[in-house]
Amino acid sequence: LLRIRSRFQFSKRRQFVGTTLILTVVLMATQLDSSGIHPILLLGLVTLSYVMSFLVLRENLSGWAYVTTLTLPAYYSGAVYLFYLLLPTRWLTRLPIAMLYSVGIYAILLTENIYNVAAERNIQLLRAAHSVGFLLTLLTTFFLFDTVVSLHLPFYLNMLLTLVIVFPLELQALWSMELTPGISRTSLIAAACITLLMVELIGVFAFWPIKTTIQALFMTTVFYTLTGMTQQFLVERLFAKTAREFLTVLGLVFILVIISTNWGVGQ
Repeated sequence: LLRIRSRFQFSKRRQFVGTTLILTVVLMATQLDSSGIHPILLLGLVTLSYVMSFLVLRENLSGWAYVTTLTLPAYYSGAVYLFYLLLPTRWLTRLPIAMLYSVGIYAILLTENIYNVAAERNIQLLRAAHSVGFLLTLLTTFFLFDTVVSLHLPFYLNMLLTLVIVFPLELQALWSMELTPGISRTSLIAAACITLLMVELIGVFAFWPIKTTIQALFMTTVFYTLTGMTQQFLVERLFAKTAREFLTVLGLVFILVIISTNWGVGQ
């Protein structure tokens, strides 16, 4: 029995590869549906991503890690699926997104595994994991914002959806810098404040005559600036030079927003 069991034991990397392949195939299969049951498919893909991520990462999960560690895989899957729907119904345009998804979900699983191990002992890969995790969080945020503003919903629904998008992603991004069993009071308050600011900002943009892609880019840039500065503050590395770099990026994108605004033209 031990010999049989050992034959069917897979390394972490093989489990991650297997999970990536399954989720990618499921994502591509959802595009074959023509019945319009997108909410059900979205919920199914997000749930499957959460469950499969839990299965391959469960050994080191404890406390709030059950929420924070598994947030990004689920949100990333949902974000790519929703972005998929905005693309033309041609495989020539959707295949690159499927490849991007497979690379991204594999990188997320590796990153979350590093977080779990780093919570118990110091490892050299943690800094790289922070960079990759933050990049994929930004990509997820952009896809979700682009989907929300493309729907042209009433401003209050945009604000509600922004709350659902930002707070969980913000919380996991800040927690990844501390890697504690619980979520610190500072991280919780910071996540709530940043979420409130972005909810108000999306409400303002509902009345701003601007292209959806530029709006999503600016919202993602605000998320990048506020989250990045807060992360550096949590690890006591928020120097004046670092703050200027973040604010410079925000300023440049805001100038792009001003230039691309159709002044005097209603939506």
